[in-house]
Amino acid sequence: MGNKPARSSGTRLGRVVGGACLLVAAALALAGLWFRGQLQPLPAGDEFYFRVETPKGLREAMYELSSRGVVRNANVWFRYGQAVNAPRTIGEGTYEIRPGMSPKELYKALTVPVRRMVRIPETNWASRTGRLLEQQGVCTAEEYAAAIREPIRYQDKVGFRLPEGGTLEGYLYPDTYDLPPLLGAEGVVLRQLRAFEDRVIRKKPLPDDLHRALIVASLIELEVARDDERPLVAGVIENRLRIGMRLQIDATVLYALDEWKNLSRKEIQDTDSPYNTYRYGGLPPGPICSPTAKSVDAALNPSEHDYLYYVALPDGSHLFSATYAEHLANIAKRKRALAAEEGGP
Repeated sequence: MGNKPARSSGTRLGRVVGGACLLVAAALALAGLWFRGQLQPLPAGDEFYFRVETPKGLREAMYELSSRGVVRNANVWFRYGQAVNAPRTIGEGTYEIRPGMSPKELYKALTVPVRRMVRIPETNWASRTGRLLEQQGVCTAEEYAAAIREPIRYQDKVGFRLPEGGTLEGYLYPDTYDLPPLLGAEGVVLRQLRAFEDRVIRKKPLPDDLHRALIVASLIELEVARDDERPLVAGVIENRLRIGMRLQIDATVLYALDEWKNLSRKEIQDTDSPYNTYRYGGLPPGPICSPTAKSVDAALNPSEHDYLYYVALPDGSHLFSATYAEHLANIAKRKRALAAEEGGP
């Protein structure tokens, strides 16, 4: 009988411990349910682009995406990401995200930046490129225009001398680039300047007056489709400049109008711009596009000849002449070629 109180005390202790264990188990179960609940995707929504300018940690990314309606609980999704070996760092890039993603879907999406190849044509001047970039969702045309008006912003990021004033027209190399959505204008400009440095600066002995060479090269770029004719047209430009003859290049008027179309005689006469080489002598004040390496090479190495005129044929080639009489004869040939192409007499 003396041992009965001890057994009663042990029973009570066991009950207390058992009860505590049940409470802990219940609490853990409730915590687990709550945790799993916090991992549930939010309601589905429209896809959007999530831009990361500089690498950031997973926790920071979860908090940003929580504010945008993708993540239910940023801390829970971060902790779960650690447990399932999600990327600790989100790299620079643009990511396609949508509300309604599960955690694992989101972690996977944050490892694959969107790639979008955008071709910037050789014949584009900067304002046309800006409109193209806006259509592709890379940046707005206004942002691009503002970015190229400040060459000094990029001087310490390239290994060649940029113009001190004006714009970067002429230095924005035309090519096909990986330009993800929301990249921003500065990212585009830097890619173009570095391509220009790689394709032009590093491969050619350049003159002291690089800007003049780029002006001539830009005229060639918009006037000539065939590579073998680039030096010939460069020679015509230099011959006209040498004798003080106006260049009378249609592309300069189109640049002034900021529109690519067939020009009327009235538009040529009425467009009062220093870029209009029908009205003003010499070279235009700046490049009218950013030329390719082939056009820069032609500008630096013009053919030596007596030609002062050229006429475009329907196939993209040109007829060259040294006298105005020969030029008129070539114009007649062009008209006959156009009539034949259209099925006329």
